[in-house]
Amino acid sequence: MGTIRLTAAEATIRFLAAQRTEVAGRAVPLFGGVFAIFGHGNVAGLGPPLQAAGKRLPTFRAHNEQAMAHAAIAYAKTHGRRRMMACTTSIGPGATNMVTAAAVAHVNRLPVLFLPGDVFAGRGPDPVLQQVEPFGDPTVSANDCFRPVSRFFDRIARPEQILASLPAAVRVLTDPAECGPATIAFPQDVQTEALDVPEDFFAPRLHRIRAPEPDARDLAEAAAALSRAKRPLIIAGGGVKYAGAEAALAEFATAHGVPVAETQAGKGSLPWDHPRNAGAIGVTGAASANALAEAADLVLAIGTRLQDFTTGSRALFPQARLVGLNVAGFDAAKHDALPLVADAARGLVALTGALGGWQAPAAWTRRAEAATARWHATVARLKIGRALG
Repeated sequence: MGTIRLTAAEATIRFLAAQRTEVAGRAVPLFGGVFAIFGHGNVAGLGPPLQAAGKRLPTFRAHNEQAMAHAAIAYAKTHGRRRMMACTTSIGPGATNMVTAAAVAHVNRLPVLFLPGDVFAGRGPDPVLQQVEPFGDPTVSANDCFRPVSRFFDRIARPEQILASLPAAVRVLTDPAECGPATIAFPQDVQTEALDVPEDFFAPRLHRIRAPEPDARDLAEAAAALSRAKRPLIIAGGGVKYAGAEAALAEFATAHGVPVAETQAGKGSLPWDHPRNAGAIGVTGAASANALAEAADLVLAIGTRLQDFTTGSRALFPQARLVGLNVAGFDAAKHDALPLVADAARGLVALTGALGGWQAPAAWTRRAEAATARWHATVARLKIGRALG
């Protein structure tokens, strides 16, 4: 196996351009491109290889760091976490302007690769313009602000470290349970330092998003809890859409007569006029969904992190037994839920098999349909009133 002599920046861009993902059975680039604002910290390092990459890894020049990072979040959400963007900036405020967006990506489990420039690892020119100078810790830079809002964080002190850091970052970005922002702080001198890179480091790599099946014992417990429920409710979160589980959800809700409420991220998990769609839930939700939540004795939370807007700060359905179907164990067990760790689509199919012919009591299903009909009528009256007014 041969090696190629490149700068760390050149190797980074070539590696990112070689990553692939599978979308609808077709291999496509994992990274849609790089949003960039150039300045001291990245213009002389990452700038030239980005220009040379051209359409293999297109660069989109931005004018506001926070805005471009939010656009990267929207890109990842639109592509169902199958594809993503990278963002690179200069050091100092150029980098810290992205921290708010990194926090948004972190809490919403959305993949973005942040490549902020960093101060000189060699410390020769210190202090450079806008360099943070902690009196007692010279290892700290402005990029340390990314640590608490990154699922993966690294600072490249030597060029050969990218050989381990880049694959580790991509693993987190493409892991359905750990998914979130990855930050690789890139000192401007290290970007331009050369290393011998193994040729196979640039071989195209296809990343398939895992879709784990539920544990048999957990499945049996979840099915048993559901089968005992008299007033079950499903809360559909963003994980339903990221797993491509919309059809599985519709089949489950229809077969078992269970109403579905949607979180903000889960909006569109069912068509708005689907017979089982009770509307949005929580602080910004519909009266129909919230009334059902207050009466429910069991809530099947699918692909949601159960944040305060969804749960009414845990006041909306405190009486209900929770079952958490989530690919992330951290979220599946929230609020003392009975965890069912699995891909949303595969978990729903497995639950249907375990439940057999069970259906929610007909009176509950009719109650949900009536509440939803009243809500739709209220919305229709408001639309007519606004049109006439």
